[in-house]
Amino acid sequence: MVEKIEKTELATFAGGCFWCMVSPFEERDGVIHVRSGYTGGRTQNPTYKEVCSDTTGHYEAVQITFDPEKISYRSIVDLFWRMIDPTDAGGQFNDRGSSYFSAIFVHSHAQRRDAEESLQELMNLQKFNKPIVTPILDASVFWPAEEHHQQYYRKNSVHYEMYRRGSGRAAFLEKHWPKTVRTDLKKTLSAIQYHVTQENGTEPPFRNEFWDHKEKGIYVDIVSGEPLFSSLDKFDSGCGWPSFTRPVKGAGIKEKVDVTHNMVRVEVRSKKGDSHLGHVFEDGPEPTGLRFCINSASLRFIPLSELDKEGLGQFRSLFEA
Repeated sequence: MVEKIEKTELATFAGGCFWCMVSPFEERDGVIHVRSGYTGGRTQNPTYKEVCSDTTGHYEAVQITFDPEKISYRSIVDLFWRMIDPTDAGGQFNDRGSSYFSAIFVHSHAQRRDAEESLQELMNLQKFNKPIVTPILDASVFWPAEEHHQQYYRKNSVHYEMYRRGSGRAAFLEKHWPKTVRTDLKKTLSAIQYHVTQENGTEPPFRNEFWDHKEKGIYVDIVSGEPLFSSLDKFDSGCGWPSFTRPVKGAGIKEKVDVTHNMVRVEVRSKKGDSHLGHVFEDGPEPTGLRFCINSASLRFIPLSELDKEGLGQFRSLFEA
């Protein structure tokens, strides 16, 4: 059954190359879809080549359709600041010129109020040594970009990640918006659990809790408790870590290109807890052909007999078929 959404709103932002402005928004609950495109210019239906020539006055931008009952406009603006360099008056990172200028395009007086409050709060943080120059402007016509630019991070994930890092964006954001240290987790997780989930670590093969575990049940994120994998999809891959052909239906899983250690891999993280889980490879058995290679330290196992007690009774039917 498709959920009926009574009301949606638009949010429009320019933050340099629009390839890099989609994924962080799409990961948020309440965001319905994100389109890359052009706005603020003088011509109709511009092309990518025309906009990048800096002759049409357009910004590269993204337009977000969201459900205000699930995510507020203010939350979306707060996230926007964490995706750009708001002190750069000449573009964004290695991309220079007016088409790469940053801006917030507001669609209402309420949005302008929220954007101005968010801007003031950012200024109060004094995170930068230079003044913030990103303007708040009235929204104008938004022209969707060519289809091959839409969700570019998915269609060309390796090139996207190389570009995001090569442009200087990734390093800037990691410096100014480092991942919050969860000191509370250091009290509740073991050293290896913390290292794996919070520091993208890897546990030793064949010397971890679940690599050869065969009991029936559901594996959840050790941090957030969100359901991830079923024992029914677990198999012995011979690698020394728990391996699954797929997540359970509705699992909070997100994938991210990982170019560390001179390799190109697809990292798997939990959606709510943002825990590093492991990686997914295309060398698994049927029916998916995938191998989700997961660290035991990122998992907690809920036996079949305890699913109801743990609030996971909806998964019981998987084992009754």
